Amino acid sequence: MTELPIRTQPLAVHLPPLGDPDEALAAAAELRGTYARVADVVPEIEWPVMAPYVKRILDLKREKNAVILAHNYMTPDIFHTVADFSGDSLQLAQEAAKVEASLIVQAGVHFMAETSKILSPEKTVLIPDLRAGCSLAASITGHDVRLLKQKYPGLPVVTYVNTTADVKAESDVCCTSSNAVEIVEKIAAERGVDTVIMVPDEYLAKNVAKETKVNVIAYHGRCEVHEQFSAAEIRAYKAANPGVVVLAHPECPPDVVEEADFAGSTSGMIAYAKRERPAKVIMLTECSMSDNVAAETPGVEFIRPCNLCPHMKRITLANILECLETGQYEVKVDPAVAAAARESVEAMLRLAPPKTKPLASAAE
Repeated sequence: MTELPIRTQPLAVHLPPLGDPDEALAAAAELRGTYARVADVVPEIEWPVMAPYVKRILDLKREKNAVILAHNYMTPDIFHTVADFSGDSLQLAQEAAKVEASLIVQAGVHFMAETSKILSPEKTVLIPDLRAGCSLAASITGHDVRLLKQKYPGLPVVTYVNTTADVKAESDVCCTSSNAVEIVEKIAAERGVDTVIMVPDEYLAKNVAKETKVNVIAYHGRCEVHEQFSAAEIRAYKAANPGVVVLAHPECPPDVVEEADFAGSTSGMIAYAKRERPAKVIMLTECSMSDNVAAETPGVEFIRPCNLCPHMKRITLANILECLETGQYEVKVDPAVAAAARESVEAMLRLAPPKTKPLASAAE
């Protein structure tokens, strides 16, 4: 029988004490309203440890005119207490570009910070840990894209937003997991071709190819989180949890997507869970997202396969605070590269603008 890796509790967040005990208790009491947002996923005994971090971060945000962008894969203590905007990487960058804040802190991975800088070149963009990378973004370089264009001359390159600035700069148009099919079809029609190159995620490209008549040439990049899921594992989860609804990210292998009841982007999966409120649900994606959605959907039972992104988990309340205090680490993009990358993002927004939904500030 397939052994099922399941978490029954949210991920524990380990933080060293900040300040003296009286300060911690005072912060915990002051931020009781904030704690209510995470009460279902953060034990009350842990709140006096977290609260001093949250209070200092909120104070520094106001002092430094900063916003914090939290990706859907951040842990609940970040996602629900200090984030000004939460969502997928492109949503976050778009929202940051709209606000008056002069400082952006990216609670996510490095390519997301680059995208924020591309869309907000006049703002300072910080990432709390330079080691927060991405296996998918690291799978391809701008040089690789140039080689593909030489091999397949005349074909447009559709690039997933989960890529570095130099890859976006060599591309014709970006896409998200939610608008990938639409982008592929529209760029093919606009260029008068029946084939496109899609980089870097192999599985996303193959899943897109199943939904369109456009031929899709895939690259060999994969996300180290989503590639771990298997169809046999999903069938075992279903057998062990009758009636469970399975939601899959399109970065999962095609046979896994076929086993799912719904496939969509992180934002699409969240919207499905909030709208349909199934009695039991499995989200086939990074494991913290289930914790974040569980905090907002009481009564829904989440079966949590714990496929962890080690890069996302490098971001903590502790290094967000340090980032705001010291100004490390600033993310810069060569202006010429940023300009070319911006063109590929703007081409996507022209062809198929993704729907964005800003969230209220977590600051009280």
